[in-house]
Amino acid sequence: MASSTAGRADTTGQVLEFALGEETYCVSIDYVTEIVDVGELTTVPNAPPHIEGVMDLRGRTTSIVDPTVVFGITDSGEKRRIIVYDPAVVRDQGAVGWLVDEVFQVVSVDPETVDEAPSRDEESINGVVKRDDDFVIWVDPEAVHAD
Repeated sequence: MASSTAGRADTTGQVLEFALGEETYCVSIDYVTEIVDVGELTTVPNAPPHIEGVMDLRGRTTSIVDPTVVFGITDSGEKRRIIVYDPAVVRDQGAVGWLVDEVFQVVSVDPETVDEAPSRDEESINGVVKRDDDFVIWVDPEAVHAD
């Protein structure tokens, strides 16, 4: 494991797993404030392609991002859930949620099971969590929303 991955992997032992198309992804549970069902979205004219719209969540206007656009995923299912992130993750951009196909579970991750991302150029990937016969891609929402 590379040193840059090791520091991030040690920040939490728990991640939230979710589906985007055929793949399973995860984020550190430290970033997540809640998970909600997809509701009515209001489109935003001239928004970037990854912004599906905005919705009112508990009195706060929340930008809803389609991570399949961000990560270049072409084979995605029906987006049924929204993972809402702590506003501190996106700094001055306000509240953000990601549209995902399904949310699975919170699991503990042993840093020893995390390999570095396949591409060193991909800052938004913390690493790949190895499982018995599968793997989970560990993404960093803070890096995704850094721009």
